[in-house]
Amino acid sequence: MKTWIALLRGVNVGGKNKLPMKELAATMGALGLTELKTYIQSGNVVFRGPDKKAQVLAGEIGAAILGKFGFQPQVLVIDARELAAAASANPFPEAATEAEGRTLHLFFLAKAPAAIARERIEAIRRQSERWQQIGAVFYVHAPEGFGDSKLAAQIEKILGVPATARNWRTVGALLALAADAA
Repeated sequence: MKTWIALLRGVNVGGKNKLPMKELAATMGALGLTELKTYIQSGNVVFRGPDKKAQVLAGEIGAAILGKFGFQPQVLVIDARELAAAASANPFPEAATEAEGRTLHLFFLAKAPAAIARERIEAIRRQSERWQQIGAVFYVHAPEGFGDSKLAAQIEKILGVPATARNWRTVGALLALAADAA
């Protein structure tokens, strides 16, 4: 058994794709996944599961949600070591404490992009924003706010790969839950 983190995208946002975390945990438990711990209502689950391909687990979780709730969110599954490596590689450590970790976001990518259109990124980013891509993680420091950042809003389209973002505070909480599960 291995410690995994499921990152769901687009659940419980604006009254759409309602997915109570307790019911999500029960649905995932029915797949044989254990020690399920959810964090906030936006679809973060730390769990223990078999040592298989992350994409296979993501597909199984997505299909189970579709069967139970009638919609299939994007599900990205990473193992605890990948999450710890992403946190350790943070290229903007000084931003980790700004606004309780809410100005630094990590976009977890389904895979590393083949190429990055740097000119497109530079054309839309605010002067204060910084970014860096390391492997399958795209880091964005948005000190003026993430919610109205054009860079944050368009990064998945620019990179051409599915992605889901978590702020530094959430990454820290998931690391703590993963450490407890290990």
